[in-house]
Amino acid sequence: MTQAPHLQSGEAAEHLACEHLQQQGLQLIQRQYRRKTGEIDLIMRDQQTLVFVEVRFRAKSTFGGALASINPAKQKKLWRTAMLYLQRYKQPPACRFDVVTITQSASGQSIFQQWIPNAFQGDL
Repeated sequence: MTQAPHLQSGEAAEHLACEHLQQQGLQLIQRQYRRKTGEIDLIMRDQQTLVFVEVRFRAKSTFGGALASINPAKQKKLWRTAMLYLQRYKQPPACRFDVVTITQSASGQSIFQQWIPNAFQGDL
């Protein structure tokens, strides 16, 4: 069964983001952690810090682009999902929320990628 094009590009964006972060020294722990509260695209480790990564792909930068789509409601969903993940630890490690935005150029030929460590604060 083939996926819809927007899902294919979303998975490709997650793959691209994961590769980029691994090149920066982060280690992948899990992809697509899903719970009723939401989904965390990538869970990684940056030395002793657990990193919850939200990947946003946009074919166009209109309407504020990929970063603008991570509004307070989305942040709250990510925070709640991260809290569920952290229940597996007796003593939870230091954590942060990173964002990777990927935007395709108007011609579709090039891709701009931006990594924003500690993009927003949760109450972790």
